Amino acid sequence: MMDDHQFRTAMSKFATGVTVIAAEHDGHIHGMTANAFMSVSLDPKLILISIGHHAKMRKMIESSGTFSVNVLSREQKDTSMLFAGQKQATHPYSFNTFANLPIVQESLVSLACTVHNTHREGDHTLFVGNVYNLLINDHAEPLTFYNGHYKNLQFEGV
Repeated sequence: MMDDHQFRTAMSKFATGVTVIAAEHDGHIHGMTANAFMSVSLDPKLILISIGHHAKMRKMIESSGTFSVNVLSREQKDTSMLFAGQKQATHPYSFNTFANLPIVQESLVSLACTVHNTHREGDHTLFVGNVYNLLINDHAEPLTFYNGHYKNLQFEGV
């Protein structure tokens, strides 16, 4: 019989990138590390994020109707840990602003999104975001997560 621990272990065997989701509502900005992120459609340009029902971020996105997805570089492990609650901040985090949304500076990619659709599934809410603007940084490598640990990809020549 499969239990929660076995399922979590199995899912950790899928290497993912690391993102910070950010949203602002009534002047309050909140960020959250997430690796449950994927591209959904090119036309229209849609992405999907998965947020736990009890997470503060879910309420922020539902209230604001907007959010950013920030794909982290390997130099941003500390930022990931901060927004995952694994590291304490020594001073308040300073978000940049792009397309009227808070973003993580120096990210590989920052996507500005409006909520296109919402689905409640199990213990998470799936937000389908309509990407209306983006920034790309071609001068860094991705931060990855595998088997419960941060990893750096080793790129080999073709």
